[in-house]
Amino acid sequence: MTIRCKSDIINLFFCKEAIHTEKQLICAAIHDMSGFGRCSLAVIMPIISAMGIQCVPVPTAVLSTHTGGFGDFVFRDMTDYIEPCCEHYKALGVGFDAIYSGFLASEEQVDHCLSFFSAFPGARRIVDPVMGDDGVRYKTYTPELVERMKELTVGADVITPNFTEAAMLLDEPYPEKISGTDARKWLERLCGKAKSAVITGAVLDTGEHANICLDGTGGEYNCVCWEPLPASYPGTGDIFASVMTGRLLRGDTLADAVKSATFFARRAVEVTIGNGQPPRNGVEFERILGELC
Repeated sequence: MTIRCKSDIINLFFCKEAIHTEKQLICAAIHDMSGFGRCSLAVIMPIISAMGIQCVPVPTAVLSTHTGGFGDFVFRDMTDYIEPCCEHYKALGVGFDAIYSGFLASEEQVDHCLSFFSAFPGARRIVDPVMGDDGVRYKTYTPELVERMKELTVGADVITPNFTEAAMLLDEPYPEKISGTDARKWLERLCGKAKSAVITGAVLDTGEHANICLDGTGGEYNCVCWEPLPASYPGTGDIFASVMTGRLLRGDTLADAVKSATFFARRAVEVTIGNGQPPRNGVEFERILGELC
């Protein structure tokens, strides 16, 4: 194609075939905002936006960096913001297609999340119960807050705990590995709380690493295995859950959404390895963001 003048560029972008007339999807993301280090809303917003979905951030806290490896960081609690924000959106008549929650800083924020869900009953409820990793509960999560997070998962359309968080939700000891049969039983029990469940980072007794899911409505079970890479980065769970959320809103089945999210998250790690930066700086997902468009 030869473009000869400015008007040709205008015609190229506004030709009939390029105009999208479908309804604009909107997702409210109730997460913390960590400035440097690529996690939480700093990852969620660009990923969901790249998929053609408006992402409306509702910060639960604002941090200068994430909490892993940067020493003292600046922290601002946003608990007092969440409820008035919800009321403002109700007054405006804003309609959300999904409400996607993640890290919460207190039991009070769980109440505010539940208020958000109640205020917009037509929105899909996607809960990433961020509570721990590698068999360890995060220091900010008290046993009482863990119990409240269990409450938040009840009635959710999809929950996305990692292997550690799944054990916490089910009051099970954290296993180093799990059989495929027991993994499915865990999902079935989680689907007694939520409509569908995904467990990320499960290590099967075959030695395989997998993201597993169960559609509690249709009963479809899927296991997406992936080869681990010789590096670990913060924010990969946020990348996974954000891509999955976007694919679900675009019409994918849960199984297909989990496959897409698994492969994108792994590919983001692949392009980051060897960049000479410390792992705390996060995954350079920006390099492949265009693949989601």
